[in-house]
Amino acid sequence: MIITYKNSAPTNEVSELITTLKKECSQIEIVKGENTSLICLIGNSKNVDETQVYVYPWVLNVARVSTPYKLASREYKKEDTIIDIKGVQIGANKVVMIAGPCSIESKESIDKIASSLKKNKVDFLRGGAYKMRTSPYSFQGLGDVALDYLKDASDKYKMISVCEIVSVNDLDKYLDKVDIIQVGARNMQNFDLLKALGKTNKPILLKRGMAASIEELLLSAEYILKEGNPNVILCERGIKTFEKATRNTLDLSAVAVLKKLTHLPVIVDPSHSTGRKEYVMPMALASIACGADGVMIEVHDDPTCARSDACQALNIEEYQQLLEKARQIANVLGRSL
Repeated sequence: MIITYKNSAPTNEVSELITTLKKECSQIEIVKGENTSLICLIGNSKNVDETQVYVYPWVLNVARVSTPYKLASREYKKEDTIIDIKGVQIGANKVVMIAGPCSIESKESIDKIASSLKKNKVDFLRGGAYKMRTSPYSFQGLGDVALDYLKDASDKYKMISVCEIVSVNDLDKYLDKVDIIQVGARNMQNFDLLKALGKTNKPILLKRGMAASIEELLLSAEYILKEGNPNVILCERGIKTFEKATRNTLDLSAVAVLKKLTHLPVIVDPSHSTGRKEYVMPMALASIACGADGVMIEVHDDPTCARSDACQALNIEEYQQLLEKARQIANVLGRSL
């Protein structure tokens, strides 16, 4: 059970209600928000009488939640969460397109990519600064200077920046320079990082771990929500299976399942899931068709020279072709792009 109440509620009355609730449910947590707060009853709360809770005029809502992820569930919030970033909404009736290189390699390159994307009405610019690579000998990213390049390009072309964080120690840098902080698949269950991100008001793009269930993804989102940050975007990016034809197996059924289970927006990354550029377009179009709120795709000005994930990156012309077809799919579904 989750009880939503006004922060203006008298402290003594809130304490009184909590004392009463503890007689029926021993595990209770309080989540403080900017204007409202939550009393979360964890465990069996079937004996709690809702009518007695509504006696208090400052109680706004009482919701019974049966899933282990309370705040992320449809039971808690039935309407879709819409995240507004610089006037652009994620989770509305518009399909958002996020694009850019796997790794930011130079100031000139990211500027050229951003310029081309903006001409094609793409609002979101992605690029990696620190890269978590399987091999210690692979390119690990330019680090701090890449964050500067990304900020300069996104400011210049009035785009919304997206960048993966790999260490909680870098959080202050990201808060200053990045609009959407991405949590990669390998960090999906880095709980200290998730808790720290939950204490910010930044939109967080949370990728599904390569061996994570849908419930585990939602529980990771719960860590962020529980700390008070409601701005979570879920990302399906493929899971490990026995199949070797693609890097991972893109689980598009997860989009439909997540749309039923959670109010949070859901996007898809067909680049990392397939690992091959020839599969990116059909999987991107399928993602839009099955109801994803957006698609994140790797785009490079010269993929043959890319220092990471060259095989899956589209060039600008290929991405333009994808956009044309994506708009057609979105229009058929009555959505804009």
